[in-house]
Amino acid sequence: MRIVNMGEWPLGPEDEREHEPGGEPLWNESWYFDFVSEDGRLGGYVRLGRYPGWGRAWYWACLVTPDGPRAAVLDHEAPLPGPGLSVPGSGYEAVHDLVEPFERARVRLRSGRLSLDLEYRTVAGVYGYALTPRYEIPCEVTGTIDGVAFHGHGERDHSWGVRDWWSLSWLWSSARLADGTYLHGMRANLGLEVAWPAFLAAEGELAHAEGFSAATDFDGDRPARTVLGFPGCVTTVRPLAFAPVTLTSPHGAVAEFPRAMCAYETEDGRTGHGWTEWHQPPGWREHAWVPGV
Repeated sequence: MRIVNMGEWPLGPEDEREHEPGGEPLWNESWYFDFVSEDGRLGGYVRLGRYPGWGRAWYWACLVTPDGPRAAVLDHEAPLPGPGLSVPGSGYEAVHDLVEPFERARVRLRSGRLSLDLEYRTVAGVYGYALTPRYEIPCEVTGTIDGVAFHGHGERDHSWGVRDWWSLSWLWSSARLADGTYLHGMRANLGLEVAWPAFLAAEGELAHAEGFSAATDFDGDRPARTVLGFPGCVTTVRPLAFAPVTLTSPHGAVAEFPRAMCAYETEDGRTGHGWTEWHQPPGWREHAWVPGV
């Protein structure tokens, strides 16, 4: 398994498991699982975030089509996960099984609104961030959604550490193009330039993409278009369907998290689908948040 680790800490298969929490109230450990069908007509994501210092977990599962949201299970008062990252929530049961570290994972959800049974198989390798303990894995995704067979692609990630959703804005984007290229990039409003996490994975080879940039046009508060700057692969991203979440802090601050299934098109005409998020904490406009500027 190819591991491209940009961080200074070791990154190994044991990192797929839960980590010892820090003592901070907002210490968080999360697992994301995105998916989009081959034709871009169906997509969704699952996120499990555990907050030991806050005594709860966040569980999100969303399903969308280009016509808009289709189903969602959003729980901000879920119990902390048990063995197998299982979550026995109110009205739903979810399991996140890391079957083979860095190679294969399985996500299952049973609820009255949405049922998922999806397997994630790693494609090209694992990418570790330099900024924070976190890694991203491009995947082929197969299984069933509401009992119907599904085949598509996506990305899963795992991160741990303090995450203050109410003080920092960011852009995160991940997609697969029809020619088999996977791409990923992330920028945060840190007020300084760093080597932003980004990769391109083509023909089974994942490599860090130096000099990643991003800039977004907004229609009100909603993102309308983003241009991602990868070396030799400038890509325009347009939202197809939003699956947003509103986040309230322990002290009552509110942040908006407009996440969307998107269409991607490169300058040379290649197309694909994936997910992008544009996180909006309180005062994000006053901070002149425009990724890439």
